[in-house]
Amino acid sequence: MEYEEPKFFHVMASVAEADRDVVDMVSGNPDWEPPQALRDGLAEYAEFDSDRFQYPPSDGTAELKAEIGRRRNVDPNRIVVTNGTGEANYLGMGAALERDAGDEVVLSDPVYPYYPGKARMLGGDPTFVPANRDGSLDVDAYRETISAATALVVLTTPNNPTGAVYDLDKVREIVELCEATDAVVLVDEVYDHFDLSGEFESALTIDSEHCVVTSGFSKSLAVTGFRVGYGVFPEQFVRQAKARHMLVNVATTGPGQYAVLQGLRGADAAYYEAVRELIRERVDSFTDALDAAGAEYTRPDGAFYIMAKFDGFPGTMANVERLIDEAGVAGMPGDGFGNAYEDWLRFALVTPRVEEAANRLVEFFE
Repeated sequence: MEYEEPKFFHVMASVAEADRDVVDMVSGNPDWEPPQALRDGLAEYAEFDSDRFQYPPSDGTAELKAEIGRRRNVDPNRIVVTNGTGEANYLGMGAALERDAGDEVVLSDPVYPYYPGKARMLGGDPTFVPANRDGSLDVDAYRETISAATALVVLTTPNNPTGAVYDLDKVREIVELCEATDAVVLVDEVYDHFDLSGEFESALTIDSEHCVVTSGFSKSLAVTGFRVGYGVFPEQFVRQAKARHMLVNVATTGPGQYAVLQGLRGADAAYYEAVRELIRERVDSFTDALDAAGAEYTRPDGAFYIMAKFDGFPGTMANVERLIDEAGVAGMPGDGFGNAYEDWLRFALVTPRVEEAANRLVEFFE
C-alpha cells in the first residue's frame, strides 16, 4: 500500500527553507505554559527508584486511569491510555474496521487529514459528508449516507478545522443511525477544554455499545510532545484495543503519565479559563485583521483554528508557499482538508505573534 505524505510535512519544509522570518500558524502546538504541577511531577519522577523507569502497565497506570474515570464518569476498565489521541483514534478505527461489518468510513468535509489517512491504512474506504457552512452536523446528509456498508463514522468536537461544537442531540441521532446499521461512531474530543461557546457536551453521556470516545492532554495541558491520550471503549472493544495497543506500542511513557496525572490534579478551572480567554482575544485580533483584508472566515466556537478565504487566492499549496515567501505567514492549504473548503486557508492561533501575522496578511492583501 502506498501512503500519501501529509501536507503538513511539505508546509513545514517550506517554512524551514524560507529566506525570511515566518510566523508559524500551521501546527496545533500550544505556546502557553503547562500547569506548574505538571513540571513539578516530571522533576519528581526523575528522582524515583530505577524500577519506575521500566515498562508501566500496558493499558495505562492505575492512578491515571482512575483519575480519567473519575473526571469522565466512566469505568476505568474501559480506558486505554495511548500514545496521544492519535493512537486512541487508530485503536478505535481499527476495532470498527476489523469486524467484517463493512469497510466504509464516513468522515466530515472538511476533515482533519489524518483521519482519511488512518482509514486507508486500516483498509477502510473513506466517504465524505459535507458539513453545514457553519461547520455543524447535517444529520440528514448522514442519514442518506450511512448504510449496511458503513463500518465507522468519525466525528470531532470541538472540530478541527472548522471550530464547530456539535450539538449533542445531533451526535446522538448519528449514534442511533449507526446502531441500526451495526456501524461504530468514534468521537474525538481532544479539544474539549477549548469550548469557547459553553455548549460542549461529551458523547460519553450517550449510553451505546457503538460509541468510542477519545481524548488526550496534548492540547489541554500544553504538552504535545508527551504523547499521552486515551480511548474510552465499549465493552465489546476493550480487549482488542488493549491487544492492538500492546502489539503496536507496548505501553505509553511512564514519566509522561505521571506528569500528566500531577498536571490534572494541579490545574484548576482558572487555568483552563485563562487559556480560553487567551484564545478568544486572539480570535478577535485575527478576525479584525481578516475583516480589514476583506476575507471571509469561520469564527470558532471551539478549538483554536480559523479558516479564511481571500478573494482570488484559493487555498492551494502553491499559494501557501507564496504566503510564506512574500508575507511571512504560514498556514495550511484548505484543499488538504477536503473539497468543501478547498479555496480556504487554515490558521492555528497558537503563537504569541498572532497580531503580527494578522498585520502581515492585511499588508499582503491590500
